[in-house]
Amino acid sequence: MDQINPASAVATTGRLRAAFPSYRQLLLGAPCWGMAMASSALFALYLRNGLLTSHLPALMAVYFFGGSLAWPFTLPLARLLAHRRPIETRFAAFFLALSLGTVAMTAFLFAMDYRWFYARWHAPFGTLVWAFQFAFTSASAVYQFAILGLGLFLPVGFIFLGLASFYLARDTR
Repeated sequence: MDQINPASAVATTGRLRAAFPSYRQLLLGAPCWGMAMASSALFALYLRNGLLTSHLPALMAVYFFGGSLAWPFTLPLARLLAHRRPIETRFAAFFLALSLGTVAMTAFLFAMDYRWFYARWHAPFGTLVWAFQFAFTSASAVYQFAILGLGLFLPVGFIFLGLASFYLARDTR
């Protein structure tokens, strides 16, 4: 027969409560992180080809919303992992969560844009053929993002990531 340990229940509740950031940190941090990721992509495109692309507004939107939408999901996760840990562990938790979350959300948005473009040639929604087309179109978009899009996070995005992780690690106890 399992018995609940009240001390661990209180510790878990406190840890979950500490994982949720303030509304100010969520609402102000998300657009700031989105702007940081969009500016990283803008700078990388400038270094690559002097901003000579016809898709600049769309790319900026994907990177901005990728960063902005990743922030509210990754911040509580990182705070949960970093709760009452040494500063090095907190830094690593924020660094890992922000990097993976931002890349995943940006790749997801890229895949949905890719899917939206190719949807006119796909089978009707809900069919088996549609499911295969959706899966393989999304997989190829994520692959294309991994090859072409990840480089737009470097070098400036890496610096922003380190600075944000350091700030959040110092701010979180």
